[in-house]
Amino acid sequence: MCKSYRKRPWVKGPDPKSQRILNEALKHVESVPYSVSTRWIFYRLYQEGFYKTKSDYENWINLSGKARHSKWGGWTPWTLADDTRKAIDRVYGMQNKESAIDMIPGDIRDLAYISIDHFYRQDCYVELWYEARAMTGQFQHYTDDIDLVPMAGQPSISFKYQLARRLGDKSSKYNLPVTILYFGDEDLSGHVIQRDIEEDLNTWATVNFDLVWCGLTEAQAIHFGVPESVEKKGYQWEALSDEAAGEIISKAIGEYISEDVIEDVKAEVEEATETISPMLNKVADDIEALLKK
Repeated sequence: MCKSYRKRPWVKGPDPKSQRILNEALKHVESVPYSVSTRWIFYRLYQEGFYKTKSDYENWINLSGKARHSKWGGWTPWTLADDTRKAIDRVYGMQNKESAIDMIPGDIRDLAYISIDHFYRQDCYVELWYEARAMTGQFQHYTDDIDLVPMAGQPSISFKYQLARRLGDKSSKYNLPVTILYFGDEDLSGHVIQRDIEEDLNTWATVNFDLVWCGLTEAQAIHFGVPESVEKKGYQWEALSDEAAGEIISKAIGEYISEDVIEDVKAEVEEATETISPMLNKVADDIEALLKK
């Protein structure tokens, strides 16, 4: 069905009811420090009674699309996230050789900011895998120094094979057992996706691994007051509030990764940076002086 009507700007603006919905939705957008999806906002509005059934999602899609195209009341085309489609950047570099050379001193100074991988000191290597790719911003916000792997629903065979190879590479790199912390919808589809992934990984992976379902669980959904999806007969991860999702993610990570190890590594990085930075700054200053001659 053609959706071009979403692009037509309002002549007089939305009706009063739509204005209340959009204003409330924008408050939710601004309440978190990362980009959120259309569906995440819908669940906030649904739980607050602005929408009565899950089938109203299409109405919200239409309204929010119209607001973004019209740039009404603080809404913009980039207000909501779309992590399912991204451009692939392959063109880079400076304008000419002179500007490229001018960048060298700054690049040398940046070498002082070293990185140390904390997993070399952990008891196991851990990754976070999650079903809802649109919530990547949320997982980025509540995690650090850990790889994220979004599934975007049912992953393809080739992607699952790549993941199996990935686990082997990580196990060889760290010489550690591998643990996958998995987050998905608490419904039939969510568990089918997880079981399908695990089954293919067991077939193709060359190393042993543990795949742990960390959420959403029925107990978590009930505890945090997540509304049950009648259509899917279960609970959706995106229906969690930001605070609840953060608590579930942080608790799961805390059971497998030592925060003390991470803090020790950060202290070493800071110490090393303070030691090497003056030396590299001196080299950069000398190069800058030569370039000016």
